[in-house]
Amino acid sequence: MYIAMNRFKIVKGKESEFENVWKNRETHLAEVPGFKNFNLVKGDANEEHTLYASHSIWETKEDFWNWTKSEAFRLAHKDAGKHRDLYIGPPNFEGFEKVL
Repeated sequence: MYIAMNRFKIVKGKESEFENVWKNRETHLAEVPGFKNFNLVKGDANEEHTLYASHSIWETKEDFWNWTKSEAFRLAHKDAGKHRDLYIGPPNFEGFEKVL
């Protein structure tokens, strides 16, 4: 199992807009080999931003990296630049392989 996470710092006050972007986007994940599950989670906030993370589970690390090179990935991320005003900096990627 492989867990892929992107952490996002979202401008304070833009949380609903950010969540709506994710609720209304076409992810194209269902048809991707090795994809198992996806969650968008909300973390703590401070005066500047609210922390979110996208959390996806894959059969293998290779399945995840194959997806990042696929047409499904390009389609899922085609409008990402339209919402730059929501973010403080780029996402921070973290990947984890299951040990136990």
